[in-house]
Parts: sequence; structure tokens; C-alpha cells
Amino acid sequence: MPAKSTPFRVAIIGTGGIAHAHADALAELGDRVELVAVADVDLDRARAFAAEYGGRADVHADAAGVFAAHPGLDLVHVCTPPKTHAPIAVQAMRAGVASLVEKPTVLSLAEMDELVRVNAETGVPVLTVFQHRFGPAVRRLRRLAASGVLGRPLVATCETLWYRPDEYFDVPWRGRWEVEGGGPTMGHGIHQFDLLLAVLGPWSRVSAFAARQSRPTDTEDVSIALAQFENGAVATVVNSVVSPRETSRLRFDYEFATVEVEHLYGYDDDDWTFTPAPGHEDLAALWDESEGAGVTSGHRLQVEAILDALESGEAPEVSVGEARRTIEFAAATYASAFRGIPVAAGEISAGDPFSRSMDGGAVPWARVKEVVA
Repeated sequence: MPAKSTPFRVAIIGTGGIAHAHADALAELGDRVELVAVADVDLDRARAFAAEYGGRADVHADAAGVFAAHPGLDLVHVCTPPKTHAPIAVQAMRAGVASLVEKPTVLSLAEMDELVRVNAETGVPVLTVFQHRFGPAVRRLRRLAASGVLGRPLVATCETLWYRPDEYFDVPWRGRWEVEGGGPTMGHGIHQFDLLLAVLGPWSRVSAFAARQSRPTDTEDVSIALAQFENGAVATVVNSVVSPRETSRLRFDYEFATVEVEHLYGYDDDDWTFTPAPGHEDLAALWDESEGAGVTSGHRLQVEAILDALESGEAPEVSVGEARRTIEFAAATYASAFRGIPVAAGEISAGDPFSRSMDGGAVPWARVKEVVA
């Protein structure tokens, strides 16, 4: 199929901090894309944002204004606070515009299932920003794992050990269940454990613990989960915003090799280590780093992959179905932690409180607060 003869017409809704990563990614794609509209409830901030990124984009107060003024949009980037993600994604689907939604896609499984329903009805893609899936090293790892040369996956470690000071939570929507959906499980570690799931495949059971150690939040600031996978692998998942030495770490131990990465907010090939098991040293030659030299995982790689898929008529990633598996893992982590029991995949049904909200009405420190009050 020939390349698209005109630029992809895109818009950005929400012009806060993360929107700049999206705009930078679009700028790196050059003439392939055109930023035609931005929207923000703060019009002055929207105007300043539009001016910073070329000054050609129209400015609107909300998503409805963008869709009304630009019926031919190819893609909209949703960079608003989490509470607004699902409603805007639904608007985009109804308008026939593919959307790329910042994490977390939704605040609950119920919202996710609504997106799945509207997606099935309209056929319009809703995509989630899980940019670490698109780095060359991960694509290489998934390819090798699928080929079987690494043997069975046995054990994995997934750690998001970050630090956010108390003042980070001064922003009104941070640290609150009803507007952010959760703490580091939903807002920080979700990038790493989504990558864990992308590599290891469907999970089957989670047993977890969550705590509010020190941050002035309603949500947890630490969670720890033990996960089992359908392929027999087991993994630990740690999410924290109270860890002064920040790191993001993933380690996969297969029968014939260990593959691991340690980075912070984006990796390149230098951050990965490949260690063959004794007797399998020949596998090292398959870990060819030349294809990813100098390439850092980030928004540009995912946006580029989305445009490639739209251009070729293929289904872009990360689809609403794939994102649902990751959101369900978060919901199961909270449900297990607050109920004190393991949770199986598929166990959180539509009528379950943990389907309606990630706190499930069962946060122990919230009950203590109510008793004291």
C-alpha cells in the first residue's frame, strides 16, 4: 500500500505536562503529521502550547469543540486528567476519530468495558499509551520468546521504584481514587507491568498487598503483587512512589537465558543485559543490539507504529482489548490486597465493587479515618 500522500491530521486534548511529550513526538515525525487543534479548559495555557509547537493549531476549550471543528481528524491524543479519559475516548469514537489515551486509560473495569462496547459498535480504535512496548529490545525479546529458542518462561521480576514528594500530590486530581483511579499501581507502575504482561502473556491469578506508607494521599503509595501466568511463569510486581533511589527494572528468567533491563523513564539497548544459561552460550548471538542502537523507548515510537498501522489498514496497538488485560491486573491487585485473598483472572464480574472502582469501597485506612472522624 502506498504511503499516505497528505499528513496525518492530529489534535491534542489537554495541554499539561505529559502533553509536551506527545507534541515532541509529533514534532520528531516531521511532515508526516500536522497538529491542527489543541484543547484545554485553560485557554491561555492552550494558546501558549499551540504557539510553542508551531502556532498553526486551532485552540478550543474542550474535546467537543475539536471534533465539531475538525471532522476529518485522523488521531486525537488524550492528555487530560484520568477521570476524563473514558468520556473523551467515547466522544472520539462517536466522532469517528482514533484516540491515543494516556495511562491509565480508565478509572475502573466498568469504564473499560464501556470502551470495549463502544469500540465494538463503532469500529474506531481506542489506544493506550504503553510506549515501552515499542522499543527495539522489547520487540526483539518478544520475537525470541515466541520462537521458543529461550525455552519456557519460569520467573520474572517487575519493579517500579520511584519517588514522589508530598508536594507532588498538591495537584487536586493526584492521590484520589475518584479522579486518578489509584496510586502507583495505576499511575506509575502500570507501564512496567503492562510490559511484563506483553512479554509473558495472559495472567491467571494475583495475590497482593497494598499500603499507604507516608504520602498524603487517599490511595496507596506502595503495592506488591505475586502473579501466576497461564504459561506457568510466576512473577513479583512492586509499585512504589516512596523510593529515593529511583529505578524501573524488569527481569525475565527463561529456561535458557535471563533477559533484564534497568532504566527509569525510558530504555535503550545499553540498558539491557542478556545472559545465556550454561550450555546455551550460542543464544547470545541472537541478541543483536545493532538494530536498536541509539533508540530510546518513548512516545515517538508508539505514535510512529500507530501511524504505520493506520496507513496500512492494520489494527494499531495498544488496543482496547490488550489494555483491558492490564487494567484488570490492576483491579485484581487492589481487590486481592484489600480483601486479603487471591484473585483469578475473570473473577471480578460486572457487579463486583472492584469493577466499579479500584478501591472497591474496601480501603482499610479509609475505614480507620471514618471511625476516627
